[in-house]
Amino acid sequence: MSESPFPKTLNWCDHRLIRERCRAGSPDPGTVVETAHHHPELLGALGLEVVQQMVEERPGAGIVAGVTTTGPLTTSVVGSYPQPSWLIDRDALGSHQVPRIRVATAWRVPQAFLEEAQDDATRLAIRDQERAGIDTITDGEMRRESYSNRFATALDGIDADHPATIATRSGDRVVPRIVGPVRWRGAVEVRDVEFLRAHTDRAIKITLPGPFTMAQQASNEAYDDFDELVMDFAAAVNQEARALESAGADVIQLDEPWLRNDPEGARRIAVRAIDAAFEGLGATTAVHMCFGYAAVVGAKDRNRYEFLGELADCSAEQISVEAAQPKLDLGQLSDLGGKTILLGVLDLGDPAAETAGVVADRIRAALDHVPAERLVPAPDCGMKYLPRSLALAKLQALAAGTALVNQEL
Repeated sequence: MSESPFPKTLNWCDHRLIRERCRAGSPDPGTVVETAHHHPELLGALGLEVVQQMVEERPGAGIVAGVTTTGPLTTSVVGSYPQPSWLIDRDALGSHQVPRIRVATAWRVPQAFLEEAQDDATRLAIRDQERAGIDTITDGEMRRESYSNRFATALDGIDADHPATIATRSGDRVVPRIVGPVRWRGAVEVRDVEFLRAHTDRAIKITLPGPFTMAQQASNEAYDDFDELVMDFAAAVNQEARALESAGADVIQLDEPWLRNDPEGARRIAVRAIDAAFEGLGATTAVHMCFGYAAVVGAKDRNRYEFLGELADCSAEQISVEAAQPKLDLGQLSDLGGKTILLGVLDLGDPAAETAGVVADRIRAALDHVPAERLVPAPDCGMKYLPRSLALAKLQALAAGTALVNQEL
């Protein structure tokens, strides 16, 4: 076994007991080492090979719950995390579509108690991410029906009470109507950030739907110029983002899946809109792109983004890309210049948790194209649709696989 750089002794617990309990299949070995995030020497005390063997035998095992190591790689989630079934009815959301208008009937808790229930669900999401060992966490988007509809329908100029039905490639969609100038009405997600900041000492991220995507996801009945509509959405996003930064957000991410769906339009206006949305911010800024949720679109038949390298010219510091399920051609990452890459290394279409070894292999493959100091291992997007136990196991494997690679760097 190779010599570990960490101390060989632990004053706060007996690492031999941890080893025995994990190998014996203890149902919750994480209770033994749940504070290990603040004690990275645990990895050294057990030895890298022992930890790897445990994770290979029991993906997501508690021995790596909360374990982080020193090294250039840190981990992050994308945005969502599974909402408890006592909070929301997934069937009511419509498993085949991502809602663009509000779906109040999806919440299982009466309105009078809904905020309290969402707060409790957020605490659970925070706790899962912390004990998995994730470095940058979110609130799991527990208060949302989809990544976009809560913010997009809270702006002036948007009529979500009298929606339109439009034809799309995937069938008819019910969408909000744009009936006047799009303007920011007031903070939508500030309390989300304040609550998250008050309940964790980790770096925190909040997501917003991007201006290009929001313009594509509505029936435009007010603007003659689509690009003007995009820029008005960008101005509204910027006002919200400034409020979120003031509330304590460390990372602010724009979710822009429609950059892939309309690459020609994206080349015309997306970079300008992203820059306007992030203007004046001091928080770390990110843009997320994907091929669609695994739970919604199923198998992916493309492994390259038609619009990606162009984002090298935008002001966002991080570019987040789904990569594991579509088996992305990682050569594309070189097109992003000096951007930090949040790389999806968890395949959310796989109903089993990855092993640490699989995650580590995916990270090593990316390191052929991006230096470690600019790579952040993450899941693919859409954890919202996973069973909660599977989501936690996958995040634990993410932290464990990252720790293995960090030990090699």
